[in-house]
Amino acid sequence: MTMDRRHFLLAGLSTVALPACGYSLSGRGSFLPATIKIIGVPLFTNVTSIYEIERPVTDRVRAELIGRGRWTVKPDSDNVDALLTGQIAAASLTPSAFNEQQQATRLVLTLVARLELRDVKANKVIWSAPGMQFSEQYEISTSSSAGDPSAFLRQDANALTRLASEFARAVVSAMLEAF
Repeated sequence: MTMDRRHFLLAGLSTVALPACGYSLSGRGSFLPATIKIIGVPLFTNVTSIYEIERPVTDRVRAELIGRGRWTVKPDSDNVDALLTGQIAAASLTPSAFNEQQQATRLVLTLVARLELRDVKANKVIWSAPGMQFSEQYEISTSSSAGDPSAFLRQDANALTRLASEFARAVVSAMLEAF
């Protein structure tokens, strides 16, 4: 057997052996204590000027936790093992692309939140993110909302839904995997 064939054969065998090397799917781990069965996620507070941005964000975080299938998720703080509280601290729109007339055609919507997961029974913080930031880019049809997040979100409700969904995935993954 020539040297090239041996290298090819070894490369092929190592590729076949990789799935058995202890790799696992990300997003399925959890460092939460086994005593936590019920997580309360009350409506996040909103200190931004964007009306009711906290509702879709909180709803998506709840849905993401429910989707992980390990915990009961409640919309309040009564009779829970852990409590996830959040505050939408900032939201902004920044133009990121322009047309020939120098009108914004693409925006970056940035959301900043303060989050804390507390073990209620032990009265201790399990996880926190004092300034979790998440950004998402969106195409826009007019420049009238380029500087006004409220106007943009009224114009494009799907943008907020997408942002809330991606933000929820990032929050829950960070919380459960302690990254």
